[in-house]
Amino acid sequence: MNASPDPSAPDSSAADSSTTKGSKSKAPLLVAGVAVVVLVGGFLFWFMRDDAPERVNLEDATAQVSSSTAPGEPDGEGSTETSGGGSSDSPAGGGIEGDWKIDTETGEFDFESATGSFVGFRIDEELSGVGAAEAVGRTGDITGGITIEGTSATTGSFEVDMTTITTNESRRDDRVQGALSTDQFPTATFELTEPIELGAGAADGEAVKTTGVGDLTIKGTTKSVTMDIEAKLVEGTVVIVGSTELSLADFGVEAPSAPMVLSVSDTATLELQFLLTR
Repeated sequence: MNASPDPSAPDSSAADSSTTKGSKSKAPLLVAGVAVVVLVGGFLFWFMRDDAPERVNLEDATAQVSSSTAPGEPDGEGSTETSGGGSSDSPAGGGIEGDWKIDTETGEFDFESATGSFVGFRIDEELSGVGAAEAVGRTGDITGGITIEGTSATTGSFEVDMTTITTNESRRDDRVQGALSTDQFPTATFELTEPIELGAGAADGEAVKTTGVGDLTIKGTTKSVTMDIEAKLVEGTVVIVGSTELSLADFGVEAPSAPMVLSVSDTATLELQFLLTR
């Protein structure tokens, strides 16, 4: 005799069906959650990835100057075209002595092709979800120049508009401006305090590798710094690249922070690329 089913007993088939439906209903949510994580990660990588421009170097800087004057085009004073389409600076054109000013007409300034004069910084940072990166800030708003007497740069002074510094990540710009207090200290300056010996070959276009010592003022604080410098006379233009390491604390600068930024180095590299003409 078969026993009739107990109506009070749980329906196992219904429970199994409910569990299956519950699992199926959660599956799309899980997939959506994974998709969001992937998309957010991809977004952060794309916009916060380390796409820092190359460090300044004399070879690239001089190549940019050389390419800016095509064969057959008028060149600047103090240089003459050679049969190969280049130019040489002759003593008859004034040699290398005299006053040289920042050239704001040659080249352009941006992070993809910084072919003109600029000053900037680079600093290491650690980003959440991205890892190690390098923040770079630059501005092309510079005035000033140097005086060369004999084979030495005897004086030199430059002023930089800090309010126009932009970085390789635009969302970082406001924080950098705040860290530098550019509303109170809109300019930075550098004044050469010791002559720089260039050597006799500089007037003939030989590359010069030396150091420059001067007073650097940032955020109202002045410190003596020594900068590694390379220079060369090309196409009637004195090309200078240089860099030095700075402690942020020495100039009262606190590294800017953001939710994405896990850590920032307490030292930065100051770098410059100057094109000077008479």
